[in-house]
Amino acid sequence: MNAKYDERAKKVDSLLCVGLDPDFDKLPERFKKMDEPQFEFNKWIIDETHEYAAAYKPNSAFYEARGDAGMRELKRTADYLRSEHPDIFTIDDAKRGDIGNTNNGYATSVFDWLGFDAITLQPYQGGRALEPFLSRSDKTCIILCRTSNEGSGEFQNLMTDGKPQWKIVAEKAASEWNANGNCMLVAGATYPEELAEIRASVGDMTLLVPGVGKQGGSATEVVPNGKNSEGLGLIINSSRGIIFTDDPGAEAKKLRDEINSCRV
Repeated sequence: MNAKYDERAKKVDSLLCVGLDPDFDKLPERFKKMDEPQFEFNKWIIDETHEYAAAYKPNSAFYEARGDAGMRELKRTADYLRSEHPDIFTIDDAKRGDIGNTNNGYATSVFDWLGFDAITLQPYQGGRALEPFLSRSDKTCIILCRTSNEGSGEFQNLMTDGKPQWKIVAEKAASEWNANGNCMLVAGATYPEELAEIRASVGDMTLLVPGVGKQGGSATEVVPNGKNSEGLGLIINSSRGIIFTDDPGAEAKKLRDEINSCRV
């Protein structure tokens, strides 16, 4: 499944991921009046931006907050992408992680019911607990490593045997957990020097990079530090900086072009 992303990235010459995070309170009024406001908003965003996007990444929290209606609209979004743009890589940003038996349910829900290509996962309970996800060679596991949020270093920077926890996660993902070649890592744009260290630790593994734009990360730092030997290996996500603008298509193109200018 990891190859699906590379194929799409090459096809449209883009490393851009559009975050479908339709915070209901921020939706334009015209969508709030519709029967399926989050889905209709997402559909509009997809229609405006798909030619520039290599991936889409809904964050589950914005849908779960609306109960069964929100979850139906998340599924409608996933179904729409699979039907209209089957070559675009889809990520459920759910940050799941539990004991193995519980993870069986999460994997079935996200991969088989919702139909996403990938899911974000937290590794705190260890590789054995992640096995229900890792064993799905047809799907991608994107493991939290060095996240972009303020305060992430509280645990991620703790040292063990002279290494920060984020580096241990990166090394385990590359050496132990990637037996099926279906692992990726989350590496935030707000820590570009550490992004470079992660790249050095994991070879050509693809990295999901949040934090460009509103969170302060810069494509000019992310791309040189994070691209792999093929000039790929990055899924650079922007959510608010694209979806809550007057012209999301123009903003997606602008960021795609900025990213590409740094790839040469």
